[in-house]
Amino acid sequence: MPTPEKHALLSASSASRWLHCTAAPRFEEQFPEKTSEYAEEGRLAHAICELKVIKKFTTQLTPRTYTTRLNKLKKDPLYTDEMDKTSDLYVEHLTEKAMTYDSTPSVAVEVQVDFAEYVPEGFGTCDCIMIGGDTLNITDYKHGKGVPVSAEGNAQMRLYALGALKRYAPIYGNTIKKVCMTIDQPRIQDEPSTETITVEELRAWGESIKPAAAKAYMGLGEFCPGEHCRFCRGKAQCKARAAINTALEEFKDCVPQNGEKPPLFGQGVLTDEEIGDLLVRGKELVAWYKDLEEYALNALLNGGTIPGWKAVAGRSNRTFTDTDAAVAAVIAAGYDEALVYERKPKTLTELEKLMGKAEFAAKLGAYVVKPLGKPTLAPMTDKREPYSPAAADFAEVANNG
Repeated sequence: MPTPEKHALLSASSASRWLHCTAAPRFEEQFPEKTSEYAEEGRLAHAICELKVIKKFTTQLTPRTYTTRLNKLKKDPLYTDEMDKTSDLYVEHLTEKAMTYDSTPSVAVEVQVDFAEYVPEGFGTCDCIMIGGDTLNITDYKHGKGVPVSAEGNAQMRLYALGALKRYAPIYGNTIKKVCMTIDQPRIQDEPSTETITVEELRAWGESIKPAAAKAYMGLGEFCPGEHCRFCRGKAQCKARAAINTALEEFKDCVPQNGEKPPLFGQGVLTDEEIGDLLVRGKELVAWYKDLEEYALNALLNGGTIPGWKAVAGRSNRTFTDTDAAVAAVIAAGYDEALVYERKPKTLTELEKLMGKAEFAAKLGAYVVKPLGKPTLAPMTDKREPYSPAAADFAEVANNG
């Protein structure tokens, strides 16, 4: 498995953060870089993806070498069967993309790119670059299953694309006219997210971010807390974020003075506009509070002190020390084996992975429906269509018909 590379101060992966909060890069320098089991899982999954793409699109590996390397990766304690399936889907998606070209495209994996022309000392690594005709394709594999990541307007992907254009300019010159950027997140999205723009549009965007990148690099930036704080190393200790979420200035007149009763926060019922504003504030407040809890708990577990707080054992559930032995004891006690075990069919997704998309569609397609999901609240910036009760009723009738 590849060793972690040195990250640029203004990395492509953190671009969505430093473009909004230009103070973030220098602020984060005071906090040590940390890894996590999730990050290590992602690194392993990327290594498996890289190996399979090399096998599929190049002649660099003999079957024996490929098998040896794959088996070595599978011996990692963090390996799961799911990694094998998601990496296969990743290769399948890349194969489908390659088939859109009129002739066989050039394919390269784990490509180092330099976008310092737009971002001081900017560099990064593209998971897969595919070039053919007038189109440059960049695909990024994401193993996370927490939040779907869109390719549209994605700063990380655009910086990679700018770096790729620079790297391959000596070979392809001005023949590349458009750039297709794809994020493949097979654990939570069946289809990859893609954005295609012209080279001119991409370079214009690169020029537009130069001032922000320069401020961030020189340490002249400004704090701007928001959703982008999610992966900031100093998110729990950031005073700017605390000020936004506690809003002390807004509520200073509501603090009781000399035992007096505090005034009311206005009169009557909240308007819909006020509720919309509070939903935005509340979402960030919840995220901030959870970050504070995580920081405080880790500090206490590492021997630190958080005044007024302590770490305690949480609720736990009973479990067998040896499940197989326990089940055997139940059967030995005279209970029928059919009462002890549950027999359940595999899920739709598991069956599709077992059979492959083509056979699954041919044999089981007639039995598959996709009902409209339950209504959920989302900001207006969400790209999904507004929920329609009439459409939901129609879909239910169609599925039951």
